[in-house]
Amino acid sequence: MLNFNAPPLKNTAAEPVWKVLIYDRFGQDIISPLLSVKELRDMGITLHLLLHSDRDPIPDVPAIYFVMPTEENIDRICQDLRNQLYESYYLNFISAISRSKLEDIASAALAANAVNLVTKVFDQYLNFITLEDDMFVLCNQNKEQISYHAINKPDIMDTEMEGIMDTIVDGLFCYFVTLGAVPIIRCPRGNAAEMVAVKLDKKLRENLRDARNSLFTGDTMGAGQFSFQRPLFVLADRNLDLATPLHHTWTYQALIHDVLDLYLNRVSLEESPGSEASPAGARPKKKSKKSYDLTAADKFWQKHKGSPFPEVAESVQEELDTYRAQEDEVKRLKSIMGLEGEDDGAISMLSDNTAKLTSAVSSLPELLEKKRLIDLHTNVATAVLDHIKSRKLDVYFEYEEKLMSKSTMDKSLLDIISDPDAGTPEDKMRLFLIYYITSQQPPSEGDLEQYKKALIDAGCDLSPLNYIKQWKVMNTGSQFVMEGVKNLVLKQHNLPVTRILDNLMDMKSNPAIVFVVGGGNYIEYQNLVDYAKAKQGKRVMYGCSELFSATQFMKQLSQLGQK
Repeated sequence: MLNFNAPPLKNTAAEPVWKVLIYDRFGQDIISPLLSVKELRDMGITLHLLLHSDRDPIPDVPAIYFVMPTEENIDRICQDLRNQLYESYYLNFISAISRSKLEDIASAALAANAVNLVTKVFDQYLNFITLEDDMFVLCNQNKEQISYHAINKPDIMDTEMEGIMDTIVDGLFCYFVTLGAVPIIRCPRGNAAEMVAVKLDKKLRENLRDARNSLFTGDTMGAGQFSFQRPLFVLADRNLDLATPLHHTWTYQALIHDVLDLYLNRVSLEESPGSEASPAGARPKKKSKKSYDLTAADKFWQKHKGSPFPEVAESVQEELDTYRAQEDEVKRLKSIMGLEGEDDGAISMLSDNTAKLTSAVSSLPELLEKKRLIDLHTNVATAVLDHIKSRKLDVYFEYEEKLMSKSTMDKSLLDIISDPDAGTPEDKMRLFLIYYITSQQPPSEGDLEQYKKALIDAGCDLSPLNYIKQWKVMNTGSQFVMEGVKNLVLKQHNLPVTRILDNLMDMKSNPAIVFVVGGGNYIEYQNLVDYAKAKQGKRVMYGCSELFSATQFMKQLSQLGQK
């Protein structure tokens, strides 16, 4: 698409054609986890602008549009044509554009005398966001429209439900078109996941029936990784396991998502202002926000995002030590040769007998990039550690693991709830909800009153409990979900979603995709990744309608509990 809808020519020395990229918020969310500004520039994108911003005409440059085919987007494209903003227009729609909207663009182009400037119009079928090679989420803009809350609110109308299901199915259909594979669909009965399955099945069949225009035949199929094997597509419903999204976790990526602000692979930290005291009466310094991208190119991240946190802390320290040793080596070599003040470019011009020095210098850019990544993880891991210590998150993690695996308890739940030093009110509420969800018998009325009093004293909002009580009554049928295995601390035990996949996989070698309708989280993703590793090379992918942190999920439960 960024190469004017033609395959990019490999290894040509030719300069790319300069062009502008115009996207809407949906397009921005799809591109931002995949391509950095530098990578865009390497592809010839000099400017990337939001469709609905004030854009100046650049009449001698082609423009690539990447937008949803909404009414307001189409209007704006027509306006651009009338205002003769660009040299030519390559229109790429994230989801398929309807016939009538296409005609709107055509008549605007005619009226603006710009028909020959609209070079290409494409349906890209890219209405989903890829966060990892094996993980995707449906949308980020307007995610409240397909959230757990939206699907489960008591007063939902049939037309609303239809709309939610259509939105989810459109994203999933795009996913399979991009994959170039027709899935084998499996789902439980009688919930939102089944509704999605039925609609997706219908949409896939209709497309396959229209042989001339099918998106799953001929050239696209060969391109798919799975052309010879249909992937197993497991649709699960969030309601089958509400404990996992509330769980305090212990692995790096999931912890960052739980305690920091992680959003489309970018983590934002509040930098604490320097420790030097401000002069008396001065205004306190504002905390500045710094954001870091956690990318596929970051080897440390790729290796450790699924590791238990203590391991991560240790590895950061090791990396730092290795780096310091190398840095000293460069300094040492420079001083031996009396080159402390010289710039690195001049040093690299020296003759051969300094080969050792030259190799140290040529690796300097690499060293500096390494240093940047070490600093990044030092800052992020330190921020995570502050939360663990100040909230006693290790205590929560361990206690919840025991609850979820039905192990014996050494501490009373009431003690943790009443301990003013252990966690925020929300931490306490999450722990209590997990206890309530996983217990075979709900606590007696007397016990429940005692717990509620302790929770209220700790400053908790009890509305999520109102909802979970109703939920538990409705969902007792699927109790198998919570059968645990007795074990603790990251011995591999499979979460409900992983267990369902395991039952369906049998001995089949097909790649599998697990998708959770109603929202997912990194704990579940990590559990599937670990499962696939243990199964030696099974391809498993994870997707969800939205990716929420425990805090965001608690807000939704709280809203449902107030209804």
